[in-house]
Amino acid sequence: MTYGDGKEMESAIRKQQVEEAFLTKDGFHGDGVADLKHHGGPERAVCVYPYEHYDYWNNYFETQLPATAFGENLTVTNMLERNICIGDIFQIGEAVIQVTQGRVPCNTIDRRLDMKPLLKEMVKTGYTGYLCRVLEEGTIRADSVIRPVAKDPQQVSVLYANEINFHRPKDIDGIVKVLGAEDLADEWRQFLTKRLTKLTASS
Repeated sequence: MTYGDGKEMESAIRKQQVEEAFLTKDGFHGDGVADLKHHGGPERAVCVYPYEHYDYWNNYFETQLPATAFGENLTVTNMLERNICIGDIFQIGEAVIQVTQGRVPCNTIDRRLDMKPLLKEMVKTGYTGYLCRVLEEGTIRADSVIRPVAKDPQQVSVLYANEINFHRPKDIDGIVKVLGAEDLADEWRQFLTKRLTKLTASS
C-alpha cells in the first residue's frame, strides 16, 4: 500500500468484497494479516464493523468511504458497540463467533484513508468495531443471517470497555467490571490486570 508522499507498507486492510468465504479458528480462507503482532490470532480471528458508522464518518469528514474502509471482515447492521457485549455469541451462516474485545484502531486506517484525525475520532467516539474468536468453523455468505445465540451475563458492552480502556484508565471499579467478562481476550485481560495492580498498589 502506498500512502503519504509515496511511502510503502505491507497491509491487509484493503479487503475485497466476496459472496462467500470459509471461516476457520484463525480467520477467513483467502484473508491475510500483515502485522501479526497487532492483528490476527484465534482471539482476533474476525473483525466486525457496524455499517451505521459509515454515515457518521461520511458526514463528519464530508467524504464517501469505500466498502470495507476499516479493514473489517464483516460489515454488519443493528450491532452497534453499545449493544454488543464481550462474550456475546452469534451464529452467522454455518459459523459461530464470540466477541472478545473492542478493536484498538491503528495508524494503518489513517494511512489508508488519509482522513486525519480519523484515528483520534474513532478512539474518542468508541466507534472502533470489535473482534471475535471462532467457536464453530463454517461458510459465511454475504446474505447470511446473523442470529444471537447467547448474551453474556456480565453485560459489559464493547463501548463501555472502550471507554474504560481509552478514557478512564484510573477507574478501578470500571476496570474490575470489564475484567468480570469471562470471555475477554487474554491480551486485554493482561494489560487491564496490570493497570489495576498499579492503581491498587498506589491507592
